[in-house]
Amino acid sequence: MTIAIAYAAPSAKAPLEHTTIERRALRERDVLIEIAYAGICHSDIHTVREEWGQAAFPLVPGHEIAGVVTEVGPDVTKYAVGDRVGVGCFIDSCRKCEQCLAGLEQFCTDGGMTSTYNDKYRDGEVTQGGYSTHIVVDENYVLRIPDGLSLDVAAPLLCAGITIYSPLTHWNAGPGKKVAIVGVGGLGHLGIKIAHAKGAEVTALSQSMRKKEDSLRLGADHYYATGDPETFTKLAGTFDLIVSTVSAVVDLDAYLSLLKPDGVLANVGAPEDSSTLHLFSLVMGRKTLAGSLIGGIKETQEMLDFCAEHGFGADIEVIRADRINEAYDRVVASDVRYRFVIDIASLRD
Repeated sequence: MTIAIAYAAPSAKAPLEHTTIERRALRERDVLIEIAYAGICHSDIHTVREEWGQAAFPLVPGHEIAGVVTEVGPDVTKYAVGDRVGVGCFIDSCRKCEQCLAGLEQFCTDGGMTSTYNDKYRDGEVTQGGYSTHIVVDENYVLRIPDGLSLDVAAPLLCAGITIYSPLTHWNAGPGKKVAIVGVGGLGHLGIKIAHAKGAEVTALSQSMRKKEDSLRLGADHYYATGDPETFTKLAGTFDLIVSTVSAVVDLDAYLSLLKPDGVLANVGAPEDSSTLHLFSLVMGRKTLAGSLIGGIKETQEMLDFCAEHGFGADIEVIRADRINEAYDRVVASDVRYRFVIDIASLRD
């Protein structure tokens, strides 16, 4: 058993605080990871503030984890001590259903995936996340971080990166395709980078003109403000694929009007409230309204390798652990460009 230093929420909506947690003794195929960096995802905030339903406390969030292997179980074959590795949004699944066997563990149909925090393994063990010095994970749910990526900029790729990479890949963003990314934040800034690297013509759509310069720097070919009603007139019928990263309710009819016939509006943002649309927005043009949820282990590794090959990670602001609560408030206020990453070494101070 390993005692890990951590930052945990003691109760709903309470500030996170310094604590210790126990990590299980290594099983045959387990890997002990000393965590170097952990990204702050808006999902962490939704969970600890119980905005997505009841949570189990005390709760250590964090599913954007990057670190180094320090010990392995006797039957581990994929990793060795010293390897640079990551852990994303889930750390187990049934391993035998159709979806797991197809490499789509995020859609496991036999009990669902086991989330990295605020969940339980099938044996009842409670999961605690990456705002901690160590984590123990089965080798089959660990990712290898390529040498071309530093651990700090790689951490957010384990959730934000795969969340946006998966729909761009599934709906074939690439040369000859016109792709729009809605929202230039933690997800959207990576969407611009990845779509550009895939060879698509990329348009960034954000509420105001405030992020135009950043978006063009990140790789966008065009930028428009959705707060300007003329944008929807100018861009009507333009895009093959739109990926919306926003977590607020939007006018789906307006965004569907921007698609070409057979175009796809894929949503990776998850607003709390229900959305509505007129079905004519779909039938007139045989358009598709879709959603996407992270990616499986194989695709996540593919994404990490892709980002390393093209020489980019997330745009980050590294913070000490004692600034986590401040960072939460800034994320809610959209005051970050574009992902907070916790320097886990600061937990030991």
